[in-house]
Amino acid sequence: MRSKTAVQIALLSGAASLVGCTQGGKTGEQSGAASSGGELPEYIASFDQESVIGSPTIVDCTLSGGEESQCVSITVGPAPANQKIGPFCPRNIADGPEKSGIWLESGEVYDADGPFIERLAEFYDDADFTLHDISTGNIRVTDSKIACEAAARPDVAEEYRNYCVECEVSYVEEGATQTYVIPLTPVNAESVSPRVSRSGVGLAFSGARFDAPAPTDAILAAHTLAPFDDCGGHVNTAVGYHLHAATDCLLTKDSVEGHAPKIGIALDGYPLLARLNLDGKEPEDLDMCRGHDLEGIGYHYHVDEPGSNAILPCHTGQTGCAISDPDAKCDASADAQRGPPPRG
Repeated sequence: MRSKTAVQIALLSGAASLVGCTQGGKTGEQSGAASSGGELPEYIASFDQESVIGSPTIVDCTLSGGEESQCVSITVGPAPANQKIGPFCPRNIADGPEKSGIWLESGEVYDADGPFIERLAEFYDDADFTLHDISTGNIRVTDSKIACEAAARPDVAEEYRNYCVECEVSYVEEGATQTYVIPLTPVNAESVSPRVSRSGVGLAFSGARFDAPAPTDAILAAHTLAPFDDCGGHVNTAVGYHLHAATDCLLTKDSVEGHAPKIGIALDGYPLLARLNLDGKEPEDLDMCRGHDLEGIGYHYHVDEPGSNAILPCHTGQTGCAISDPDAKCDASADAQRGPPPRG
């Protein structure tokens, strides 16, 4: 089983040399309150404006470490306006990659096509892993909002075990939005959490959420599969379309000469860049959160390889919020006290 050719381009070899996160020396960082100039950051212009709802604004916020600060508030809909979403689940074991998405396992990216589904029992060495009808080859796929919500939860409903789980953007409540409240000036975290928070990693320029790792253990325990599309995303009814991998189909903006393109902004206010520089190599001086400091950009992150099921492992700065009510005040310190998101 092999990963998609298009994705392979983004998977050039070169393991990261990770060193401990530093708590000082980042270009443009600030350890106190954010500056109060009231100007929106330059990266706002990089977003797909058709995906942004209303106008980004500057608001007061409380960051994850308790810092009272100012943040930029950006509201988006349940899916990017100009990105093709899907496909996810094939319908028959004869369906090829063009009718399917991808699956991430042990650092690799696989076509979640019909032949892959047919071989799941062999792939996971589990005879009970059978998502298709042996006589017809048809694959059991969730085909309604009720089925999607019953299967896409930690305690999968018994009748939806051994299903390919697929949710559509239309299942999200009409008018639902997500608002990302991101510090104008990054503020270092006193200690680095071993995982990203419930609010996720950040926001892609396409308008899609960069999320925390997908709970693949819970998914596989119920003998289900919840494939991602070729861009590394899928849908749930809580936040809509969101990304668990950064592939080569994301909206980008040029960075400094020779360096990786920018693809979004992290929830702590630092830029998110593609994994590889233009020479096809990964920077060798990345810290434990996959960040480093470079003249012309300052401190920024490089996302992890798609097969890792982790956009970033952690944030070095205090994070803002991702909230469903655009008028709610961001207090990320309260979310931080709740701990990391559950594995489910």
